[in-house]
Amino acid sequence: MANWLDATVLENKHWHPNLFSLKVKTAAFDFIAGQFVRLAMDTADGRKQRAYSIVNSPGVTEQEFLINTVPDGSLSPLLQQLTMGDTLQVSQPASGFFILDEIPDGDNLWLISSGTGIGPYLSMLGTHNLWQRFEHIVLVHSVRTVADLVYRDFIEQKQAQYPGMLHYQPIVTREAHSGALSKRIPELIRTGELQAACKQKLDNRSQVMLCGNPAMITDTRAQLEALGLIKNLRRKPGNITVEQYWK
Repeated sequence: MANWLDATVLENKHWHPNLFSLKVKTAAFDFIAGQFVRLAMDTADGRKQRAYSIVNSPGVTEQEFLINTVPDGSLSPLLQQLTMGDTLQVSQPASGFFILDEIPDGDNLWLISSGTGIGPYLSMLGTHNLWQRFEHIVLVHSVRTVADLVYRDFIEQKQAQYPGMLHYQPIVTREAHSGALSKRIPELIRTGELQAACKQKLDNRSQVMLCGNPAMITDTRAQLEALGLIKNLRRKPGNITVEQYWK
């Protein structure tokens, strides 16, 4: 059974009407970048809870979550309405194996996401281990609109901090945006457009993490397998590590 920590809202940043970042203060707890916890609120209809990846890196008492509002969802509309000083609860311990410790070595690391699936990668970007293990890191973020391209200041900060190591590749499918690609990730991989834009290979010396929309994960994994990459398992290390983000 999960234990619960009390959390107080510090900030609720709305990127657009259906996307927000919730920052809360809790007692200190340990987690590994890429893991998730559950957020919970008590309502007249009982406790509502859901799992969310932690956006911030370990070592602080301010925890941050990137949340997409589901109009008919039981929890996300309530979380969206929270303001500074409101309270909720955070589950303990943190869970999940979508972490760098589970990733074999490689020539490059591709962090491929759609929507709020970028969350665990942001946590990883703030850790020393990531930059020590991989010489080239590619962060791919596929979204529908430009307003969905979140945390760009943070990403640019990491690019400046680690010159030449991080390539950020936005993909915007429903609007034109300078520097962004516009097709679905599997198609961009199939044609080689993604590799060319990022100036990195996708081969059996690559490590690829996938997080986001289930259809994106399924189709991208199939395309990667067509290139000769295989799923990464503890009993049989490979190239493709998947987070089933939407459950």
